[in-house]
Amino acid sequence: MERRFGFISSDEHVVEHPQVWTQRLPKSWRERVPHLVEQADGSQRWLVDGRPVALDGVAAAGATLADRNQLPQRWEDVSPLAHSPAERLKAMDADGVDAAVLYPGLAGLAGETFGRLTDPALELACVRAYNDWLIEEWAAASPRFIPQCLVPLYPVETTVAEIERAVAKGHRGVVYPAIPMHLRELPHVNEAEYDPVWATCQALGVPLCFHAGASPDIQFPPDPAFSSALSGAFQALSRPFSSATVLGNLLVSRILARFPRLRVVFAESALGWGVFALEAADYHSEQFRLDLQGYELTPTELFKRQCYFTGWYDRHSLLHTHRFLGAGNILWTTNFPLATSTWPNSREFMAQTFAPIPAHDREQMVWHNAAELYGVSGSTGEPGGEGHG
Repeated sequence: MERRFGFISSDEHVVEHPQVWTQRLPKSWRERVPHLVEQADGSQRWLVDGRPVALDGVAAAGATLADRNQLPQRWEDVSPLAHSPAERLKAMDADGVDAAVLYPGLAGLAGETFGRLTDPALELACVRAYNDWLIEEWAAASPRFIPQCLVPLYPVETTVAEIERAVAKGHRGVVYPAIPMHLRELPHVNEAEYDPVWATCQALGVPLCFHAGASPDIQFPPDPAFSSALSGAFQALSRPFSSATVLGNLLVSRILARFPRLRVVFAESALGWGVFALEAADYHSEQFRLDLQGYELTPTELFKRQCYFTGWYDRHSLLHTHRFLGAGNILWTTNFPLATSTWPNSREFMAQTFAPIPAHDREQMVWHNAAELYGVSGSTGEPGGEGHG
């Protein structure tokens, strides 16, 4: 891949068009797979298996609208910059982005739209249709798009089979809901029953990606009386903190210890809370003598060996996170096309944000770390700083 700007945006979202599932799945399922329905007020909404999707419009594409407080209410209002691969490439060029790591949209931040389905056959069919569409329409359009697959949650044998199938087709990451037992009655994620999932990601060399906000049960709900602007700002503020409990569990679950080559990405995590969480984990690990429970590394040592935070607006937090972790565990993104995106001014924003950071470390955070994770060619020089390299 030609490297023009030196930036891999590590958390961008696709917008699934209305025919993704209706064209790929049997007509007998037409009313159960994701599809748009007309509302009395003239708007459209997505339905999946007879239930509305928790989205206040037809696409999470606020960055493309003049008023970012709003979401498109009909499909024809969705900007092609969000849903067309060809137009997305133009948006990336305008914002100085070489490659984009893709997360879902309507399917949920981590595929939870399908994880809530109680029919395993329908869940698998919807997941496979999404994964195939992402390869056929996005990855095939340009090597600048880095596809990541969704998975059926259970049984685990089905999860593993889909990861293997998807990676063979070209997917380079696995998007997974960090708390599957919040979606339906499933075993706790720390149970050894899930070990084949972690082992498969490790063996295939693809990162396991936990997206902030995919577990709304651990987030404070917005006041129903909030305006759309207040609700959007509040949810954007609180969403990254949901990753703190996910990280805490991961650090004490022994998953990282059992699978030392597994890489874990915290997408849309932001940075500021990370230093607090790791410092707290180290302190409490020492206070509760977890070394006597068989923990050979401190939580921070585990994180530095295997995990990544993702920043995009973190001007001040970047400084102390970089000071604490070094450059090897930080990814960067524009978060396009969500309303909180820095698009179309990401280059200017990044220039100011990274001004105090040594150039070698900046390059590692905005290019080398993601290039290593996702097998992106076109990098130059050697990565520097602590952590992964």
